[in-house]
Amino acid sequence: MWVLLAIAVVVIGFALRINSMLVVTAAGIVAGLIGGLSPVKILNAFGDGFASSRSITVFVVTLPVIGLIERYGLQQQARKLIGKLKVVSTGRLLAAYLVIRQGTAALGLTSIGGPAQAVRPLIHPMAAGAAERRYGKLPEKLQEKIKGFAASADTVGLFFGEDIFVAIGSILLITGFVDATYGLKLEAIDIAVWAIPTGICALLLHGARLLYLDRQLDKLAAEAGLEAEEVAK
Repeated sequence: MWVLLAIAVVVIGFALRINSMLVVTAAGIVAGLIGGLSPVKILNAFGDGFASSRSITVFVVTLPVIGLIERYGLQQQARKLIGKLKVVSTGRLLAAYLVIRQGTAALGLTSIGGPAQAVRPLIHPMAAGAAERRYGKLPEKLQEKIKGFAASADTVGLFFGEDIFVAIGSILLITGFVDATYGLKLEAIDIAVWAIPTGICALLLHGARLLYLDRQLDKLAAEAGLEAEEVAK
């Protein structure tokens, strides 16, 4: 029971806005000491954990590539492309990305999208480009709202889509924890099947929110003194 004090370390650290890596590391050390582990064993646990999940750091390799692509005008080209497609609005674009993101995540292709790989260099500039075509130069309030919804489309799609794939890490973690802690035989396929209704509900609810975003942007634009393209005509 005392091992749960490590959770308090995480909560306090995040509340004080301390560096997340330091907070998690401190929580791990606290949990190990309370659990009776020696400093050497705690260090070995950190090493084993890093070695087993070192593939997570592969994203570091992609960052320079994305930076070079952006430097040579990826965002500008994305804005120009979406500016030519008058049928595509900001909400429709993000809703379509939500469907794609959740569908690919359900197939186990979780690395196709992501904040660094897709949202920042492509999805957000395209969503902003659709809004600029409609309203002209965007005030900061509209820009921040579009950024938030672009990120949410990726996050919701991944979060509720990946659990449908039977071999994803989160499902294997759940089954392993339940089997080891409670002595139950929990099948990964059962979790994946029961994740489908939740995924469908998330898709419908957040998809509706994304489509409603166009009306919200119209309202914010009107408050800022901007006129939508259709209204101006």
